Amino acid sequence: MKILILCTGNSCRSQMAHGFLQSFDAALDVHSAGTKASGKLNPKAVEVMKDAGIDISHHTSDSVDKYLNDEWDYVITVCGGAKETCPMFSGKVKHQLHIGFDDPSDAEGTPEFIQSEFIRVRDQIKEAFYNFYLQIKKENEQ
Repeated sequence: MKILILCTGNSCRSQMAHGFLQSFDAALDVHSAGTKASGKLNPKAVEVMKDAGIDISHHTSDSVDKYLNDEWDYVITVCGGAKETCPMFSGKVKHQLHIGFDDPSDAEGTPEFIQSEFIRVRDQIKEAFYNFYLQIKKENEQ
């Protein structure tokens, strides 16, 4: 099953979702991309994922253009910006979903607060994508 996770910068939320989905099932073909890819991962995202036992430091921040000609079982946007600017995959996507999350990169305040925002969003992503994974697994067993 091929899954593409889209965000605006492809540096944080989409990378976390990518890491979690692959950790749930190594047989899934998971990729992530950005509508305006930043070209790098957010170090805080890498850190909080490592704390959760998942290494995403080897991921790359890619433009969605790289994947437009591919066929996908699911294309999932995780931020409002990507949802609004998501390019049309014109029939090459079986299911297009939006599972949105706050951007912890926007958090302001003490280092402790910023860290807590990354952890909060990471945990929300883990729960939402685990539920998504269970749902698609159940549907494929029918």
